[in-house]
Amino acid sequence: MDCSTGNARERSLAGDGKPGLVQAERLAGKTGREILEAMMSGDLPYPPMNETMNMTLLEVGDGRAVFQGIPLQQHYNPLGSVHGGWFATLLDSALGCAVQTTLPAGRSHTTAELSLNIVRPASHKTGPLRAVGTVIRAGRQIATTEARVEDEQGKLYAHATTTCFVFDVPASSAS
Repeated sequence: MDCSTGNARERSLAGDGKPGLVQAERLAGKTGREILEAMMSGDLPYPPMNETMNMTLLEVGDGRAVFQGIPLQQHYNPLGSVHGGWFATLLDSALGCAVQTTLPAGRSHTTAELSLNIVRPASHKTGPLRAVGTVIRAGRQIATTEARVEDEQGKLYAHATTTCFVFDVPASSAS
């Protein structure tokens, strides 16, 4: 599978994918991995934040998620390098989606703790950076994951761990 950002975005748009919020009834009966795959194919909307942060979900597997982003000047801090929040968003997305791939239908997660280390500055000249998130442990209520951000040559830019709360999705209330 070709996992470039352009092809991933084209695949989503070809499936009529667009940014937005997913209606709860469209998620019913889908596992976490099925939800992510539907976003990647364009069958479900993808998060609007992906456009703001210039990042794309490239692939998912059991306990694994890969995002790629290209930092732009709009993501700079006042000192002239990519803001730490851009790294945090890219990492948190890979970390959380890795957890999401392990969840059965009717379950979801949210970040409880995020710890990250930026080891090298980035700029718009850096090119694509890829965050690979991998589940360390997925329990009934708590999941932990780790992720690394690397460039196309495998040079490390940042790494992170997270703890996520895992919970039942409340049933929709009838109107």
